[in-house]
Amino acid sequence: MSKMKNFVAKSCLVAVCAFLVMADAEAQRTGRRRGATTPPANTPAETQQQTNNNAQPSGYNPYGNIPIRVDSSGVSDTTVRKSLRNDNAFDKSSVSARTPLTYEHLRADDALFAQKVWRELDLREKMNQPFRYEAESDNGSQMFINMLLKAVNTGQVTAFADDRFSTPMTLPELSQLTVGANDTVPRTDINDPSKVIEYVVTRASFDAKSVIKIRMKEEWVFDRESSRMFCRILGIAPLKTSFHPNGQEKGSSVMFWVYYPDLRPILTKYEVYNPKNMGQSRMTWEELFESRMFASYITKSTLDNAANRTIRGVIKDPILALIEGDNIKDKIFNYEQDLWSY
Repeated sequence: MSKMKNFVAKSCLVAVCAFLVMADAEAQRTGRRRGATTPPANTPAETQQQTNNNAQPSGYNPYGNIPIRVDSSGVSDTTVRKSLRNDNAFDKSSVSARTPLTYEHLRADDALFAQKVWRELDLREKMNQPFRYEAESDNGSQMFINMLLKAVNTGQVTAFADDRFSTPMTLPELSQLTVGANDTVPRTDINDPSKVIEYVVTRASFDAKSVIKIRMKEEWVFDRESSRMFCRILGIAPLKTSFHPNGQEKGSSVMFWVYYPDLRPILTKYEVYNPKNMGQSRMTWEELFESRMFASYITKSTLDNAANRTIRGVIKDPILALIEGDNIKDKIFNYEQDLWSY
């Protein structure tokens, strides 16, 4: 009987101990759930920073703790400095009041013939030298590319990424086209050329002289009401030309397109350089384009071009491509002449 009592007492003691252990464990788990907070998930930036910290040793510096200085002195100054006195012997105040002449209205029913033409102006040709005239006036630089950049950067006209004027470009996108690349140059000690004092980060300024070509889009329309051929310029695009190390031209790419009718009021405010007489016969840039006082060659046309390809895309030889461009010009000219009988 006593053995039975001892067995029951031991069983009860073991059960009580097991209950106390389980209760303590449950209390600890409940306390952790109530007192603890879930750690926040790492943001992508923190995850990338942790990855960089794991990939690079602590205190890593690719320049060996040498100071880095940014030099912006090479960036061109675009500030327009106006003359504080009359810089001419005669009054030219009427120049700023010029406005372009209104185009004659062309009806779609009267357009008996219409063809779009793309042409390029090589500014290195003698007739196109006024496009590269380097001078400053009260309205800024007189180089044609600088006029375009000023009009675009100030919001006077809209820059487009295509020749259909369907995709406007933002100012950050334009700034990337008109800035040079960054370059890090070490500056050494005068007394010890092997010792690097600091690294200087420079950025080359945009060189307007690097734009040596301009592309134009125009449409030739024969109006049967007035019985004459009209040529309307639709768009202008500066081309950035790249060269091989030997100086040979590699190719050209369009920087941006500008809708020419939007640009006409601005072009009337700028005068074209005249090497013969700086006083009289100073036409405006709008008059130059309307009078077609420039040299160019055709690079593409919608005439007999079902594949919509450029001339150089079909004819690789540059001389034969120029001859084909002249053939397109003759076809447009002969269409008007063939309508008349003499």
